[in-house]
Amino acid sequence: MPFKPNDNDQKAINTIRTLALDTVNKANSGHPGAPMGMAPVAHVLFSRFFQCNPQNPHWVNRDRFVLSNGHACALQYVLLHLLGYKVSIDDLKQFRQLESITPGHPELGVTEGIEVTTGPLGQGFANAIGLAIAQAHLGAVFNKDGYSLFDNYTYMFTGDGCLMEGVSAEAASLAGHLKLGNLIAIYDDNQISIDGSTAIAFTEDVGKRFEAYDWQVLHVENGNDDLKAISDAIEQAKAEKNKPTLIRLKTTIGYGSRDQGTHGVHGNPLKADDTVEIKKKFGFDPEQFFVVPEETKKIYSEIAQRGAEAEKKWQSQFNEYEQKFPEEAKDIKRRIDGKLPDGWEKALPEFKPSDDAVASRKLSEMILAKLSTVVPELVSGSADLTPSNLTRWKNAVDFQPKETGLGDYTGRYIRYGVREHGMGAIANGIAAYGGNLVIPAIGTFLNFVSYAAGAVRLAALSHLRVIWVATHDSIGLGEDGPTHQPIETVAHFRALPNCNVWRPADGNETSASYYVAMTSTHTPSILCLTRQNLPQLAGSSIEKASKGGYVLHEVENADVTLVATGSEVAIAVEAAELLEKQGLKARVSSLPCWEVFRAQSHEYKLSVLPDGAPIVSVEAYTTMGWAEWSHAHVGIDRFGSSGPAKKVYEFFNLTGPKVAERAQKSINYFKKLGHPVYSPVSHSINV
Repeated sequence: MPFKPNDNDQKAINTIRTLALDTVNKANSGHPGAPMGMAPVAHVLFSRFFQCNPQNPHWVNRDRFVLSNGHACALQYVLLHLLGYKVSIDDLKQFRQLESITPGHPELGVTEGIEVTTGPLGQGFANAIGLAIAQAHLGAVFNKDGYSLFDNYTYMFTGDGCLMEGVSAEAASLAGHLKLGNLIAIYDDNQISIDGSTAIAFTEDVGKRFEAYDWQVLHVENGNDDLKAISDAIEQAKAEKNKPTLIRLKTTIGYGSRDQGTHGVHGNPLKADDTVEIKKKFGFDPEQFFVVPEETKKIYSEIAQRGAEAEKKWQSQFNEYEQKFPEEAKDIKRRIDGKLPDGWEKALPEFKPSDDAVASRKLSEMILAKLSTVVPELVSGSADLTPSNLTRWKNAVDFQPKETGLGDYTGRYIRYGVREHGMGAIANGIAAYGGNLVIPAIGTFLNFVSYAAGAVRLAALSHLRVIWVATHDSIGLGEDGPTHQPIETVAHFRALPNCNVWRPADGNETSASYYVAMTSTHTPSILCLTRQNLPQLAGSSIEKASKGGYVLHEVENADVTLVATGSEVAIAVEAAELLEKQGLKARVSSLPCWEVFRAQSHEYKLSVLPDGAPIVSVEAYTTMGWAEWSHAHVGIDRFGSSGPAKKVYEFFNLTGPKVAERAQKSINYFKKLGHPVYSPVSHSINV
């Protein structure tokens, strides 16, 4: 549609600028420059194009907005306030204050209307691509002729910092390949970063780079005043259905300030006298603060009303759709409600000790194949390690543009390429699309989840269900050596709040890890899976393993408790058998997920790791952290080594005989002390 100017457009833009200025000044902390420079494009986008209903922030077909340059969040909070979300003037006054809903960067679940948590630059950029993938997939699965239930756009603001970060390059490359025409990125090209002018470190031609990624690249030379050019560019971006679009918008950071165009307005409140002059320049009384003129209120109330009418029209369309396509409509409702299909867990296989020894990565493949038939929202993928991660089930369709002949958008297998960090951040966006609409499972080697640590952290912080299928989980991968053998990786992710790290020891524990990962709707999970075969253990079960820890082998009046995870549980069992031949009684406990186990009752934890005898842990990782559960630790506190897996285990004394020997030493040590032995669980002050 042709751009129609409104007599009060400029007043609304200046309202956004002054509100953002007051918000940052009141906090005496924040980033005023980008909000002042991007106010015009924000106003044009939301007043002319953006579809949302502030009265129902979770309307499924709303457009998504991502502020990848999250330090500019004063801009987003001001927009949410003007649009009528539950962000009041008082909330703006509490910007960056303890426990406010207007924190220093946008956080999902804290502020109504925020779609993803952005902060570390580049993450939001990749999240937006995940949101666009989710829409493209759901549209392909559910839309019918005359019924376009999923057709929203994802709009993203981004800046120089985001585009310097490697994660955005990974994600942008994939987005171009996938031809995501529903994705529109607006690049705030103000040529300023924290250190100063981008001339000191970032002189590439960003437009040419994105053209090489197969994006449509548009240019707006005057983003400060030319509202028509901004509107025309967004119209042109929406008209391109086969490519994502980057709009390179030339703006002046801190527009209106005496220091505009410099890094001095980037990350600090403006001086009081500068603020006075800015307000005078923009037609506002410098003695008044947090002012919203009636003309601006009217414009934004009309935007909100437009959104409410759009949702009402969508609901009417859905009601007709429900009559014609009842099964599809039922599935959509279930997913929106965040419910898994009834009885889905019955697909999880159970194993007996007589079953063959199988690598847990292979067990994972079997489970994914079964879940794929009963959980249609489960979407898998790998960072170019499909034959190793075993994340693709037979007959899976790849998520690809149809014209490539490689698959189509209904596909539930995503080829992420060698882009671990991009994959993780994109998966966060897929998970953030809403409800139970799409559940991402993503694969790489456990050691390379470290490449994506920033994305994993944000999944945990954002309470997003993302399932990492992390294979080749230890020195058991053998010949690839220390560069590939994760020694410290799990300690890192165990230290991360709200992240479940699973290390299953056999088939039942692998099924349990998937059960808890699927039902942990607000927590990411990392499933650490072996390359080498694992025996099916006597005493394991899905139910017991789902508690995160349990007694695998019980004996009365034990002389020692051996506790282990993953591939080392079988080693602990062997050690217990050897100790028994020496006349010593050894219990064996398995602890596949510390985080889930930690959440159990004190009494239950003490039943698994009891008082009365020393507790010895066995794990082919660093021993850091094990003091929470055990007295002595068998592990690896150095980098691994290259060689056949069995030889490497022997080299690091991770064998049944060596563990039995260490247990004997622990028994002798505590006998010499001559006082009762208390479990570390008993010493916990967090009871």
